[in-house]
Amino acid sequence: MDSIGVAVVGFGWMGRVHTQAYARARHHYPDLPVPELVTVADDVPGRAAEAAARFGFAGAATDWRELLDDPRIGAVSITAPNFLHREIGAAFAATGRHIWVEKPVGLSADDARALIGNGQACVGFNYRHAPAVQRARTILRSGGIGAVTHARFQFLSDYAADPAGALTWRFQRARGGNGVLGDLGAHAVDLARYLLGEIDQVVAADTAIFIPRRPAPGGATTGHERGTGPLGTVENEDWFAALLRAGDARVTIEASRVASGEQNNYGFAIHGTDGVLTWDFRRMGELRVNGLTTLAGPGDGEFVAFQPGPGNAMSYDDLKVIEAALFLRSIISGTPHGATLHDAIRAAEVLDEISRQADLVSSRPTL
Repeated sequence: MDSIGVAVVGFGWMGRVHTQAYARARHHYPDLPVPELVTVADDVPGRAAEAAARFGFAGAATDWRELLDDPRIGAVSITAPNFLHREIGAAFAATGRHIWVEKPVGLSADDARALIGNGQACVGFNYRHAPAVQRARTILRSGGIGAVTHARFQFLSDYAADPAGALTWRFQRARGGNGVLGDLGAHAVDLARYLLGEIDQVVAADTAIFIPRRPAPGGATTGHERGTGPLGTVENEDWFAALLRAGDARVTIEASRVASGEQNNYGFAIHGTDGVLTWDFRRMGELRVNGLTTLAGPGDGEFVAFQPGPGNAMSYDDLKVIEAALFLRSIISGTPHGATLHDAIRAAEVLDEISRQADLVSSRPTL
């Protein structure tokens, strides 16, 4: 296979990231087929046409359904809002197309299951692909810090900390699902599963909405703009914390979209009987092993495809290029590479149970 026609459905920030990742994939992985940009679809007037002109798609559409019967398209990126994942993904899966879909894949585990088809399916759990995280996994698999006793994963951000931030689809349960659980919690659960193994039990959980009302947006939004309209109700979670078990290890997860002063404070600390591993996404190339900083380099994950030696920085966008490459490799090999729909389904099942446990806490009498 020398090339494969690709389409992108939804052209907000993540649609652009996927498109740029396709464009760069062959720069870093010359053995892969060339991703040919066939069509971009977005229902915001003018957005798809602008994206086609800027990034080199052969065509543009305002209705993604126009792409279903296009024989030039072999693979599709689904980067539309969460509530559209199921409808779009299931439709393309039914045609046998290969799918690269952003997390959390719909609003529930049932939504994620609906995307199962005969093609390959890659899911946007990008943090597992950081070379330092790959090194951590190697250390854990080799028993480098002994048996894991307890671990904590935090995904703290302040992108919604401003009470004047617009009441977009992200804050509506029917369109944004369970809020920060799906947005950041899905990443945290995937990272915990990837490093520690399967989550066996949700012991306890709690959630909260700290900013209950927000102004409506003044028009189409591309990120986290301030609202200019009347106040409306926030319907899904700003914050959550959970206590989990993965084998014999006790695991805590906390995520917040309203953690003032925190920009992408994502990472983990994993304690074992013989040591500790810590990682902070904001210093993506560093892994602290027993308090000492080590630098990711060739031999760690996909580092060598991007940089020649330790200490050379990689970026968030590089992680998405790795995803694109794993997606393309899955297509040409016929076997899954990277995060799959199974990973999305399992993460969603854990998040669904966290929501259930949090509801139980809310129904209990106070002390």
